[in-house]
Amino acid sequence: MKSKIIKLNFFRVCGLICISLPSIAFSQASNFVDHPLIQGFPDSEIVEIEFEKDINYRVVLGSLQRTRGQVVPEASERLRGDVTKLTYEISPEFTGDDVYLFFQEQVVEKSYSELFTCTGSACGSSNYWANDIFRKRILYGPERNQFYLVMQSSADAEVVSFISLYIITRGNRRAYAHIEIIEVGGSIAPRNILDVSDLSSALLNKGSLILPGIEFREDDRLSSSTDLSFLVELLQNNPSKQFYLVTHVEGDAPLSDLMQRSITRANEVARRLIGMGVSAGQIIAEGVGPLAPRCGSGNCAEFVELVLQ
Repeated sequence: MKSKIIKLNFFRVCGLICISLPSIAFSQASNFVDHPLIQGFPDSEIVEIEFEKDINYRVVLGSLQRTRGQVVPEASERLRGDVTKLTYEISPEFTGDDVYLFFQEQVVEKSYSELFTCTGSACGSSNYWANDIFRKRILYGPERNQFYLVMQSSADAEVVSFISLYIITRGNRRAYAHIEIIEVGGSIAPRNILDVSDLSSALLNKGSLILPGIEFREDDRLSSSTDLSFLVELLQNNPSKQFYLVTHVEGDAPLSDLMQRSITRANEVARRLIGMGVSAGQIIAEGVGPLAPRCGSGNCAEFVELVLQ
């Protein structure tokens, strides 16, 4: 690895170049170094770097599926900012599991927040990730060999940043790690706007949807930071459909207590939705406590799910 001084100088030069060019790519970039926000895997080689300034970017926060001819994620957020994309080729003595564990450790070490993760077939088709999301054919490989991770910078960071990571081992056993860093800025698209059309398509296609961004206080009332406007829009866009609103709760308490807490949470969300204009006949609140964990998409403990009746 180059020294930290060289690392910072590269990104300063890249930034100056990109003032006049909205997008610039460097292939066969073996002399370039890591982005300051995240360390590349040891002994890996950067084979491509791309920078885009002040763009509207979609962060994928769920597995992928094709609906009505379009590839859509279970959940996503729209951000505006500067985007740096780096593709690493991994030394052949390491596996995708090694690379995935290395970056998960960085999440902890840097006090980043893990927003979503998946592995293997739970992520969806590798073809979708390679060709529809990242638009890099080199990232296509067997589904069982893929990993995806999204993280957010620590709360005290000078610039709010999001980092998405995709790892794949191709059929020829070459492994790659593709990283996209979004440094939030600009003013055209506000942060944390959920793509309701993506959510709706995923829900109707799969029959259920884990709802992002819903948090509760210790007394099981909704957190003041929870914004249900995306869910109101989703329901009102499908007025002829009826749904179960299901909450999941885990913990060390007796099963009866966990069941009651999950029912309380479901009723709390339902009341808020009805107060925001959703028809009471469109949703049925249910709680299942810890009885139906969903680990395949990185959700195993507490979450809220919308299920098509």
